[in-house]
Amino acid sequence: MNPSDSTTPVSMPLQEDYTEIRESVRRICADYPGSYWRDLDEREAYPTEFVKAMTEAGFLSALIPEEYGGAGLPLRAACVILEEIHACGGNAAATHAQMYTMGTVLRHGSPEQKQRYLPQIAAGSLRLQAFGVTEPTTGSDTTKLKTRAVREGDHYVVNGQKIWTSRALHSDLMLLLARTTPLEQVTKKTEGLSVFLVDMREAVGKGMTIRPIKAMINHNTTEVFFDNLRIPADSLIGQEGKGLRYIMDGMNAERILVSHESLGDAKWFIKTAVNYANDRRVFDRPIGQNQGIQFPIAKAYAQTQAAELMLRKAAAMFEAGLPCGEYANLSKLLSAEAAWEAGEACMQTHGGFAYAREYDVERKWREARVQRTAPISTNMILSYLGEHVLGLPRSY
Repeated sequence: MNPSDSTTPVSMPLQEDYTEIRESVRRICADYPGSYWRDLDEREAYPTEFVKAMTEAGFLSALIPEEYGGAGLPLRAACVILEEIHACGGNAAATHAQMYTMGTVLRHGSPEQKQRYLPQIAAGSLRLQAFGVTEPTTGSDTTKLKTRAVREGDHYVVNGQKIWTSRALHSDLMLLLARTTPLEQVTKKTEGLSVFLVDMREAVGKGMTIRPIKAMINHNTTEVFFDNLRIPADSLIGQEGKGLRYIMDGMNAERILVSHESLGDAKWFIKTAVNYANDRRVFDRPIGQNQGIQFPIAKAYAQTQAAELMLRKAAAMFEAGLPCGEYANLSKLLSAEAAWEAGEACMQTHGGFAYAREYDVERKWREARVQRTAPISTNMILSYLGEHVLGLPRSY
């Protein structure tokens, strides 16, 4: 067993933290009730007004340093922003990508790239929400991806395909992972992959084609095709061939961030289920009096509390600069499962009315389910824990 604990003391808040941020997010969300999200869901539309409001409040630039026009807040502060959006019944999918994708530029971009892009991202005049990694034939086996970027003078020529690239139609920039050295020519399969910051405003129609994918949830997801797309050589982030390490560098932050969305979902489900169970009367008494209704909600509450403690620990470890891969993955697993159990309890509590869109339960239930699959599946997390934490043989 190789736990990532350290003798370095780490403190984490147990009470509600960042109360001013939470209250501010709640006030914004109050202007975007369930009817707003239902309408978007029905039209498969992008939450332009909500994103604008969150940008103007400075929340989308929470993790961008002050020198580039951002708020320079800790990871935990960004986490509670996402948590509160979901706890209020909304969906943060259109905001979370910008929070973690810009981290690659911040940590590995050149001074010129950071100065060129980060202030505009912070101001909201540029959107960085598209993350081109997953491909239809390779899935989680990222080292086998097929998209190629070949250097030709002052440009790279890109060919290939990405899938499940959410919000590509609503983003100005894309963080793209492509192979620059053929797999058979590298010593390690993790080498030879490079990261590029692609200006999609210049690329669409000139070698980049974006097609929307109709999906179970309204994440505005797409597939992206590259056909001899020429991008400037200075689109490269960091060193050529080191891209996978740059992407992996931000995975712990990504997992901790999106796990807070599941936490918010779980809290919304529990609150909604409790309110309905107290109000709904059948056989002359509230249905919440029945153990068949009460116990699943109580169990989901216990799971949510446990997930929240792990999330707080993961964020504290991250902010202290300590190894946190174990806790980031545990957080993703526990929060996704807690949200799903809470969603199931809420669905059962509402009975047939759970399927009526006006209650928002079925929408939130669909949205919560995706966290058990993306951005990393629960099975991949269990494999990680088995191999890297418990010391068991690699399973794949």
